Amino acid sequence: MAVTAVTNLGRNGLSDWLVQRISAVILLAYSVFIVGYLVYNPDVTYAEWKDLMSLTCIKIFSLAAVMSLVAHGWIGMWGIATDYLTDRLMGPKGSVLRWLFLLGCAAFCFVYLFWGIQILWGN
Repeated sequence: MAVTAVTNLGRNGLSDWLVQRISAVILLAYSVFIVGYLVYNPDVTYAEWKDLMSLTCIKIFSLAAVMSLVAHGWIGMWGIATDYLTDRLMGPKGSVLRWLFLLGCAAFCFVYLFWGIQILWGN
């Protein structure tokens, strides 16, 4: 039984590969920025941190990081599910476990994305 690619909406795996690489670069850049900021300002106060995070450019950068984490995680978890939760390895229960696992991953990604948006842009 062949597993179809649900992450790329009918395109080939190259788009998933590109999304995962681009999201990794965004996450790396965000991590370097945050660590660099904390190293440069080791005694940062809550007020300074709040001022930094209230800048629109930082909100956009943070949103890009949240979206990248969700996309990167979804593609990775889908890959794990289709590689290890298969009918060939687990018998007839493989399909059910795979879809339950993917449903849980999708729910987690959905909650994480909208919670991140609420934290960044909410009042």
